[in-house]
Formats: sequence, C-alpha cells, structure tokens
Amino acid sequence: MRLITWLLLLPGLVLQAQDELYFVNEPALSPDGELIVFSYHQDLWSVPATGGHAVRLTALEGIESNPSISPDGRYLAFTSSQYGNQDVMLMPLGGGRITQLTYHEADDKVEGWSWDAQHIYFTSGRENRMATYIVPTGGGTPRRLFGEHYFNNVHNAVEHPDGSVYFNESWESSLFAHRKRYRGPFNPDIKRYDPATDTYTRLTEWEGKDMMPVIDRSGTVYFLSDRDNNEYNLYRLGTDGATTRLMDSPVSAYAPTVSADGSLLAYVKGYQLYTLNPATGEERKVPITITDFEALAQQQDFSTEGKISDFAVSNDGKKLAFVSRGELFVSDIEGKFIQQLSTGTGRVREVHWLKDDRTLLFNQTVEGYLNWFTLPADGTGEMRQHTDDRRNNRILVISHDSTQAAYLSGRDQLRLLDLTDFGTRTLLTDEFWAIQNTPPRWSPDDAYLAANVRRNFEMDILVYELATGDHYNLTQTGVSEWAPYWSPDARYLYFHSARHQPGYPRGGGDANVYRLPLRRFQEPFRAERLARLFTDDTLRKDSVTIIEPENILERIEQVGTSFGDQGSVAVIQDGEEQIVLYGGNQEAGKTKLFKTVLSPFEEPKTESIEGKGIGGAADLVSVAGKHYLLGDGKVLTLDLDKNTTEAIDLDHTFRRTLRPEFEQMYYETWANLEENFYDKDFHGVNWQEVRDHYATFLPYVTARADLRRLINDMLGELNTSHFGFYSTGEEEETTFGTKTFDLGLVFAFDDPLRITGVITDGPADHYTVDVRPGDRLVALDGETIDPARNRESYFTRPSIDREVLATLDRDGKKFQVRLHPMPYTEARDLRYDEWVRDNQQRVDEQTDRTVAYVHMKNMGADELDNFLNEMISEGHQRDGLILDLRYNTGGNVHNDVLQFLSQRPYLRWGYREGETTLQPNFIPAAKPIVLLTNEQSLSDAEMTAEGFKQLKLGTVVGMPTYRWIIFTSGQGLVDGSFYRLPSWGCYTLDGENLEKTGVEPDVRVDNTMHDRLHGTDPQLDRAIEIVRQNGKR
Repeated sequence: MRLITWLLLLPGLVLQAQDELYFVNEPALSPDGELIVFSYHQDLWSVPATGGHAVRLTALEGIESNPSISPDGRYLAFTSSQYGNQDVMLMPLGGGRITQLTYHEADDKVEGWSWDAQHIYFTSGRENRMATYIVPTGGGTPRRLFGEHYFNNVHNAVEHPDGSVYFNESWESSLFAHRKRYRGPFNPDIKRYDPATDTYTRLTEWEGKDMMPVIDRSGTVYFLSDRDNNEYNLYRLGTDGATTRLMDSPVSAYAPTVSADGSLLAYVKGYQLYTLNPATGEERKVPITITDFEALAQQQDFSTEGKISDFAVSNDGKKLAFVSRGELFVSDIEGKFIQQLSTGTGRVREVHWLKDDRTLLFNQTVEGYLNWFTLPADGTGEMRQHTDDRRNNRILVISHDSTQAAYLSGRDQLRLLDLTDFGTRTLLTDEFWAIQNTPPRWSPDDAYLAANVRRNFEMDILVYELATGDHYNLTQTGVSEWAPYWSPDARYLYFHSARHQPGYPRGGGDANVYRLPLRRFQEPFRAERLARLFTDDTLRKDSVTIIEPENILERIEQVGTSFGDQGSVAVIQDGEEQIVLYGGNQEAGKTKLFKTVLSPFEEPKTESIEGKGIGGAADLVSVAGKHYLLGDGKVLTLDLDKNTTEAIDLDHTFRRTLRPEFEQMYYETWANLEENFYDKDFHGVNWQEVRDHYATFLPYVTARADLRRLINDMLGELNTSHFGFYSTGEEEETTFGTKTFDLGLVFAFDDPLRITGVITDGPADHYTVDVRPGDRLVALDGETIDPARNRESYFTRPSIDREVLATLDRDGKKFQVRLHPMPYTEARDLRYDEWVRDNQQRVDEQTDRTVAYVHMKNMGADELDNFLNEMISEGHQRDGLILDLRYNTGGNVHNDVLQFLSQRPYLRWGYREGETTLQPNFIPAAKPIVLLTNEQSLSDAEMTAEGFKQLKLGTVVGMPTYRWIIFTSGQGLVDGSFYRLPSWGCYTLDGENLEKTGVEPDVRVDNTMHDRLHGTDPQLDRAIEIVRQNGKR
C-alpha cells in the first residue's frame, strides 16, 4: 500500500473504484464456470462469475488480450504485445512464471485449447492472410492446421471432444465481425472438419452471420448469429443441424465462451460482461468493481516543432498565427514569443488574420463540424462563434481588400462571409464535394471568384462574378483542371492538369502546369519597349479582370517542364516577371519546390528551390514583399533570389489531455461520415441515433483501444464496406520490438528442422545455393538449434541482418550456406506467387499451353503492369484466356483492364509480299475469355466483373462476388488517427447497387476448404473446360 498511498498524493492522479465497468472484453471461463478472466485496459483480470472486485493478473508492457483457460483449469494462455507484436504466452492460472510460446513478428492471437490441455490454438498471418496454428504447451514449433494452401484462412477454430474442429473462414467473422447485417456470399457459416475421417461439413447456411463457435466437454456447440433480429445472439447447434435460440437481445453479444462443464456461457454485451445459464436461460450482468488510474485525465506534453498544420502572417508582417494538434497559437514573426490561445475542446483547422491585425478568424469543430470563430490575437477578449452549421465550413480565402472571404461549405456550397458583420450568404450551390477540395481564389480586383466544381467526377474551373451572380464553366474538358490561381496582373488563370487522362478512377497520371489566357492579347513589342527608354511612361498595369470565354480552351499554354508530375501552383508578380511556383518531381522523382520565371523577351527559366517536405505552393503567403509557406510541418521563409527556404523556429511545449481529444475525434469521425457517406439513407439506419447511442459510452473509455473499439462499432452499424478507424499512440508503444526473417526454406509438416524444398524466388532459390530436400537445419550464425525449441525463435531478432550463415546436415555431414534473409512478409508474398504458379501449370498441362492464365492479386498499378506484361506475351501467343480475379482485393484499374480486353480486330495491313497482320496487335476480345470470381473478389474486382458481363467479353465462372464495393477516401484526425470515407457508390447500368447485389457468375462453381486442403480446384477446372469449348466454335 505504500506505493499506492504515495501515488494518491500526486496532483492530478485519480485512483478510483469503478462501480460500472465498461470495455471489458474477451472473457474466458474456468472449467467449472466459477471464475472469469477478461481483458481490460491492456491487462488481464479475474473475477468470480457471480461478480465482485476484479484482480489484475498481468502487468506486462504492451497489451494483454485473448485469455483462454485450459480444460484442466491449471493454466491461462493469452496474447501479449510486450515485444511490439502479439505473441502467445502461458502462465499458471494461480500465478507464477510467464512462458513465451511463440516469437514470430506476425500477430499471434490465442483462440483456445485442445481438450487434453497439451496444445493451444492460435491464428496468425505469418504465412498468408490468416490461418490457424497449434503450439505445444511445453514449447516447440507451431504447426499449421488444414494444410499449406494460401487461401485456407481458417479462424475461430475450436476443438470438439471427438477430435474434429469447428471454425469460420470469412473476413466477416474476423476482421469485420463488428459489421452488422451483412448479407452476401462471403458470410460466415459454422463449418466442421474431422481430420481422422477427412470429412468436411458446412453446418449452417444462413445468409447472414453465424460465427464464433464454442464447445463444452459434452460436445454441445454454441455460436453467435444475427439470423433473427440483425443483432448477434447466442444459439445452440444440435447434432441434427437444428438451431435453438438462447437469448433475444436487442444488443449484440460478442466474444462468447463456455465453461468446460457446460454450466455457464459468458460474453460481452454493451461493453459489459454477461453470463447465461444454458440450462435455465437466465442471463446476468456480472457486477465488477476495479481499482485503476484514470490515465486519460492526465496532462501530456506536446511540441509544436515540426507539427504545424496551418499558419497565417499578419498584414503588417510582424506576427504569426499557427495551428498544431488542433490548438491555436500566436507569436512574433521570428517565433521568439509564442502563446497558446484558449479555444475550447474543438479542433482548429485553419487560421487567418483580419485587416486590423489584432483579430484571428479560424474554424474549429463543433460536434464534429467545422464552424467559423473570431478571437482577439492577444488572448484578452472573448471568442465569438459566427456560424452554427451542421456542415463543414472550410478552405477560406480572404479578398484582397480584406472586407469579405469566400469558403466552401458542406458538399455543395460556395459561400461569402462579410468580415464586418460576419453575415454569410450562399453564392453558388453546385457539386463541390466535401472532400478533395481546392481553395476558391479571388481575382486581383476581387470582382470574380475561381473555384473547382465537379463534372463527371472531374474538376472544372468555374468563375463566379460577384456583381451579377453570373457564373460559367471555363473548361468542361472531361479531365481535371486543378486548383486555379489568378496571375496578379489578371491576365491568366494558372492550374495543373493531366490533359489527356481523367482523374478518376486512377488519379489522372502525371500532371503539368498550364495557364489560361483570359483574353486575346498581343505579346509586348520590342520597338515600344525601346521607345519607352526615352520617355517617362511607365508600364500600364491591368486593374480590371476581363474574361473572353469564347474558344478559351484554344488558348491554353503549358508552363515549365512536361516531364514528371507538377501541381499546387502559386504566382508572384515582380514587375514584368511572373514567378510561377509549384511542386514537381522531375528531378530524380523526388517532389520539391520549383519556380519558372516568365519574362517578356526572355526564354522561360525553371529552377528548383531548396527545402524539405514542400509539396507545392498552394499555401504560399506573401506579405510586405516576403514569402512564407509550409513544409515538413514547419513555417518556412522563401528567398526567391537565392532559391532557398529557411524554417522559423517555432518550438513550443503545450499540454493536452487525451479524454477531450478522444471525444472530439469521435464526433469529427461521425460528422464526416454523415457528410460524405455515399448513401443518403445510410443503409437504413438512423445515423444520428447511432451517434447518440455510442456517445453514451464515451465517459467509460479508458484507453485508445477502447476508442478504436467504440468508433469501429459505430461505423459497423452502417453495414458498409471500406470502413474503419485506425489509431495508435505513443502511450501504446513498447520498449522492445522484434523482426522475423525468412530464408526461403520449406520445412516438413511433422519435423520442423527437415527441409522439404525452397520457396521459388526466395533467398535459397539460386543455382549457387546447394539446398536439397532432406537436409536438416542445425545452426544459424553458429548457434546450435535445439529441435525441442520453437524454430521461429532463432529466426526472430531485434533487426534483420544482411547475411545469415546457415549450417545444414546432409546424411550426417554438416556444411554451411550463406544467405540473404528476407522479411517474413516477402516470403508470404512469394507463397502467394506459388499458388499462382501452380494454377499456371494446371492450365498449361490441361490445355497443352494453348490457353493463357493471368491472375491479378488486386486492381492496383503494379498488378495492372503485370496483367499487361502477361497479355502482350503469353496472352498474345495463345488462343484463349482465363483471367483469375479470385481473392482480388480491389484497387482502381478496372477501366484499363476492360479497355484492353475489349480490343477486337478491325482491319489487316502488311508490307509488300509479307504476311498481313491484324490491327490492333492485341485482340483478346476475338478469343474466348473466362473470368474467374469468388466470394472474396471484392471492390474494383467487382467493377471489373460487372463491366466484363455488360461488355459481353466472355463467361464469368465461380461464385458471386463479396458485395464489398464502394470507392473510398479517408481523413486524418488531430493526433494522426485515420478513418475511411466510403463516398462513391457503384451501380449497374440498371441502377442496382453493387454493394448490395455483387456480381453473379454465369456458371456457379464452389471451391471449399476441403478442395483447397487437397489441392483440387473445381473452379479453375470448369474455366478450362469452358474456354476450350468456346475455342472450338
């Protein structure tokens, strides 16, 4: 008690006994149902099943989770991240030494025990996306269940007393178990495999979710299902396949467990612990008290150094205002005197100086939405709120005369803010979108605003005349013209564009800088310039913006280089010179700041500007002849004569507590989903009610893990794909970390040191490396390997060395092989490649190499390159094609793939007396094509499959696609956390939502876990049969 008493005396620390304990998780019951072990606040705790004061069992660094008590009640297995990754640990239930059982860098999550208490089941992504392994409790190398097929992604595995294993296979019962109401082909069912008889059975066939089976010693099976009320309730599975509902709760249950004697079930519901007597049906909330510190209420130090997200310079050039971690600061221009301004708990995003140089205009979140405020910069006056909108008000630009400001509001409004009375009015309602915006820009005379509006997803340049309200689209090209910027002489609008490539769906490719002459005007005459030397005439300065829109696109001029990718433009006028600043990667592919000087009678001159982390010039601020911009989280001064930048030292320590920050992040995430979710009806849920429901648990959040769980559960109510909230913090970091390397050696299933082969393209797959099947690994870097020890412990180190010396034994003779190790993730990818290679071999053998086979892992740029490489070589030479999109994880290249596949011959040509040939060179649409899909074909793979069918390019074979197709973006939060924004729906030509329907194959063929276990592939076999049949027609 001495330590606790001392801690209680420290100011700000709160030691409290909580009467209502929330955010408990993952209960584990003792065999007799008398004790529950659960995870809470990064540790494991135990409490009597009837409730009481919980006792902490672990206090390791990192997070302890997934507890499981052995069937004999002697030991507790659990997962710990004390070394950065999650490992399997074992300890006596009554307390004692903790033993580490797994060492691999991949996360290993405990799932349960064998009934003889000799093995522990766990899941890991060490060799594929996810698989189940068992590890002996006495130590040793884990063994993977259900064979080595890359896509046997078994999880939620539990052993039946008869030796069979019950399990799930879907992402919807693992990664996205918190997503509610999913209906589709990748729904989780309860499945069973008996290794003794090699029997596989699918036990449930509900189109929703049946998941997380648990089994008692008598063999009674319980599981969660949403089959009756769209919430997860407990059911009993009879031996005849019949299901019995055990509870009727409007709140979903998670993480079920059953005592070995079958007397009690435990689970989490509403973030609290419950038990259910399966014999009587009595449900009880387990009352738990706990003594713990309120860590989120403690202040933490943060620094502004390198963490500045926005800034403004006062009109007199003497003062700075800037934003760091959502807080507002003011300082002198050199950063010597910095003061934090109190703005409340909202997140500040932008800051601007008003004309008096004494008042700051800024936006910050109110219940998640950005609104406008003012505050005296010296911190002496009151903050005033000027808008109260349930839409995000952002990207404000003040007019040159400082009397008004333009900004974007929500998805569809360009607004004007009067800087005298702070009244607002809507100038234009159009498709601006609430994300991926560029600033509106004032013309030099404040007569016009230029802004980007969306047409067919692309950005056009629209100009709005304030005096008349007239507006017109200057571009309308079908590609994007991003971020218009007026030249100070009112002659040009600058922008950047990939002139021949749309920005969607792939991003538009490399862009270049252009300018649009607003009128037809002549270049200066040399004779006039000479004559001016003998007079007192000065150059005429344009003061009025005049736009001649007729044939304006014919006047576009390119500025600077055409090589590389450029963008984010700003323009400075220096006499007759226009200095165009922009970001570009034309020098060695690294993005930096460039300037192109345009001067009459001179060739354009382009130079790079030194400076780190400068992506462009869109945030350029020019005051009193000095220039400032943001780079690498710092405010930089820009010297255009020397082409250099220099950071202003803005290092200031400030304090925040995490609890209000977490609450702000919660509401901001909700608000931006409200504003950007693709479906205005939110898939049938009341999104505000969802917010209010989950907000009731915010006071009980005690750790970042709780916030992750809460926000992801809230998002899961949308029943949407492409969602997620991701957050890490320094408070979760561990002192030590490990890395696991791989030598490309394949080891025997029943002998962890006997080599059976090498991974193709791995470190050992070289003609200079003499490794053969039957060789035994006996040492690494001189350390003898103990066969009884977990092999992976020798392959896991604080870092990966460049070289490893392996000692092998061949028929009693030892020899050494020096290898370059690779990260385990590379080996995992090569195992995926071996599955592709096996499919290629199967197609080659069955078609006598007359049919091409191409698999796309995803719909990204690298896989597109691989697809094209295959199509111009193997696809060009062969008489048919099988395009395999099974397990494809999506991307954005569907249009490129479909356009290539759509090519048909339209003429012949030839050289004199030479053979004529077809145009185009590649004509896949003239040959039979089969597209393979399955229940794991998702996102852009589904777009590709639907397009393939609509274009009638061939036959789709396999299973219906996942129904996981919304194009997505994302936003960062104040602490660097991130959430996804599923914002663009995808529909058939008939208007059907692919997120709800998926794509149905022309020929249905299923592949089961049993097929994968035995290396059969009915889907690919059927594809081969069909493509050969179609080739004979």
